[in-house]
Amino acid sequence: MRLNDKVALVTGAGSGMGRATAALFAAQGASVIVADIDEAAARQTLEGLDRREQCMARACDIADGAAVARLFAEVEARYGRLDVLVNNAGLGQVPGDGFDKYQQRMAERNAQLAAGEEPSVFTDMIVDLSDAGWQRILDINLNGTFYCSRAAVRLMIASGSRGSIINIASLSALSGEGPLAYCASKAALLGFGKCLARDLGPRGIRVNSICPGPTRTPMMQSISQEWVRALERAIPLGRMLEAEEIASTCLFLASDESSAFTGQTLAASGGMLMH
Repeated sequence: MRLNDKVALVTGAGSGMGRATAALFAAQGASVIVADIDEAAARQTLEGLDRREQCMARACDIADGAAVARLFAEVEARYGRLDVLVNNAGLGQVPGDGFDKYQQRMAERNAQLAAGEEPSVFTDMIVDLSDAGWQRILDINLNGTFYCSRAAVRLMIASGSRGSIINIASLSALSGEGPLAYCASKAALLGFGKCLARDLGPRGIRVNSICPGPTRTPMMQSISQEWVRALERAIPLGRMLEAEEIASTCLFLASDESSAFTGQTLAASGGMLMH
């Protein structure tokens, strides 16, 4: 019971890595707040938790600062504290982000290269990235993390918790591979986490980031099978990661076993990044 008596909030916990993390935290003794923009998905996660009577599920659009404030007020009213925040909610693709045309052009370019031709097709992702597509990704992946972290820190300070904040970034933050807005937002999380860790260290509040490699989650369904196979070939372990493996990394950073870790970036990537 590595999280016994701790209160943890996981965003984007209706599926994928968030659901796996909520389940593992509850199994390890935590009271878990399952937050997701999809209330039905959040409740489905809750139904599968150990000790679910001590947990709760709530719908929340983390891009809405007022909605985040209401969620954390409810957490304070019920539990009186918060010990762990996992900023997992995120979007990979949205309409208008230009990534669909990028994939099409990339396939055409690769076909030209395979045929031994001088490529005449260029990907030019930024050309088709709309204001709305750019803004929506940043609203969720970056602004949402800010809103949740701010509310969590306020509650941690008020309750005297020496808490842990875990930001789920992406290997794309380090490699630059993926949708442009997504890569930018996830890279921003790393700087955000380091600054926050330095600022909150004297209070004993730790902030760390995880950069998962290619992981079997619903988000991966938007990527072509050709690209998935290429990713698998590039992973030294020779396989995609499972959501439960990322959850285990979250458990380490949430528990007292990682008491010396703050401001760190852990690349749970199957060896795609070695440093």
